[in-house]
Amino acid sequence: MTSDSQATVDHAWTGSVRPVGALAVRVDADTAGDRKARGAFFTPSAMAEHLAQWAVRAATDAVFEPSCGEAAFLLAAGERLRQLGRGPERLDQLAGIELHDPSATRAAVSLSLADVNALVQIGNFLALPARPTYDAVIGNPPYVRYQDFTGSARAEAQALARRSGVRLSGLASSWAAFVVHAAGFVRRPAGRLGLVLPAELLSVNYAGDVRRYLLERFGRVRLVLFDELVFPGVLEEVVLLLAEGEGPGDEVEFVQARNLADLAETARIAFWTPPRPEDKWLGGLIPGAADDVYRSLLDEGHFCGLREWGETYLGMVTGNNRFFTFTPAAAKAAGLQETELLRISPPGSVHLRGLDMTTRAWDELGRAGRPTYLLYPTTAPSTAARNLIDLGEDAEVDQAYKCRVRTPWWRVPLVAIPDLFLTCMNHDTPRLSANRAAVRHLNSVHGVALRPEHKDLGMDLLSLAALNSMTLLGAELVGRSYGGGLLKIEPREADKLPVPAPATVTSVMEGLRALRPQLAMALRSNDVLAAANLIDRVILIDQLGLSRRKVKELREARAALFARRVARGGRSRGAS
Repeated sequence: MTSDSQATVDHAWTGSVRPVGALAVRVDADTAGDRKARGAFFTPSAMAEHLAQWAVRAATDAVFEPSCGEAAFLLAAGERLRQLGRGPERLDQLAGIELHDPSATRAAVSLSLADVNALVQIGNFLALPARPTYDAVIGNPPYVRYQDFTGSARAEAQALARRSGVRLSGLASSWAAFVVHAAGFVRRPAGRLGLVLPAELLSVNYAGDVRRYLLERFGRVRLVLFDELVFPGVLEEVVLLLAEGEGPGDEVEFVQARNLADLAETARIAFWTPPRPEDKWLGGLIPGAADDVYRSLLDEGHFCGLREWGETYLGMVTGNNRFFTFTPAAAKAAGLQETELLRISPPGSVHLRGLDMTTRAWDELGRAGRPTYLLYPTTAPSTAARNLIDLGEDAEVDQAYKCRVRTPWWRVPLVAIPDLFLTCMNHDTPRLSANRAAVRHLNSVHGVALRPEHKDLGMDLLSLAALNSMTLLGAELVGRSYGGGLLKIEPREADKLPVPAPATVTSVMEGLRALRPQLAMALRSNDVLAAANLIDRVILIDQLGLSRRKVKELREARAALFARRVARGGRSRGAS
């Protein structure tokens, strides 16, 4: 405790300050839709109590709750102060700020009924000048995804973070700026920051600078993770961030709880040092032995990021797949000319779970009623194409955003025909398939353009070689888990996907080719692990000399991350 911790909190509050006792009771309607729009997910009391127990350590501690909602953390902090010997004696010893007026009103009423003295301000936390005033800053920042976090709000949040040396991209959700700004209210050197955050803190690219900042600002960073989802009716996985002391620190502590009821029984997973502070922190969730094997395969050059083979890029965006894509039968019935159609891989990726897409396989998809053509009229559309364009305008297809911003609206911007397809939304793991049919792809999958020097080798063997336990584990580490348990991988993340290096693949060419029939059979049964066992033997064991124990460590680490992901998606823990 610093010597000035007993002094009156000296923050210069601005705007409408409302002491609890002066508030009138007014309960306005607040629907679930309203709360979602402003990113408000009210915190279970057990979670608020746990953070208050950790962060509030003396009866004289000053506590601040940013974006206080209905004051779950201020209530918990007030109770914690009573446990420590007395309630808050100063009105400003407990303080909070809330942008939503009705929520602030309800917060004040709740505090008053609980006989907790606190100062609640109506206002925008991100507009409040930061001063390191509080012994404990605890709360649940609003979570507004980047699609809705726009305009001046986003620009102001980005500017605010930059003042602390943190660069936030346009993809950043609202919580990222709140973390950085909240740290500015923590008293140095011994103050504590306790926040409920989306688990994407560990994994998304845009949070890289936030991760770096936390390790630079605080001497100790602890994350509490949960086996189960803890917000009723919300699929978003959360973690508890517990940061304290003066930085820099170089490691992250991971602890695990089953659910909210077991918060007092957390078990340490590991102390983990990321290769770089801004790197994804998912590596802390796997055993240290597996992490050592993973890093050594990369450091020794046996594996490399997919970017060493070539460029991963997005597929074409039509704006309306149902309008622009045609089955062969539908294209014929519409009277479209061959020059007005482009051959494509059908929307989705279920057909790209094998080693390659051949012309024969593409033909079979068309005969099975899959849309294998893209409408791409010439500058002078035929009568049949003109009729379709008119029908599209009657149905207001041209008013969809992606159509509206291009001229003409019915000409889909093309991207290069890829050498390989990379599935980007996966239940099991991302798959590479050689594009032997030389067809174009939509944005339901990614394309990979191989470097000229690697093209022949990559087309022949990379989709086989990538079916190994190292790459399967790497996909869990570089990708991002979405609602429903899906693993998504964006092009920038695919760049880091660890795959066997060209030299490694060259050294096992004959062994891989000999396995092609067995691999194809395993993949037809969707048995990825059986395929990985075959490739592991050729690459990891026979060629690179890894012991079976080390290969098992990679497999078990991937299985643990996979099980964690699918459990949060409500799926059974299958072996795939």
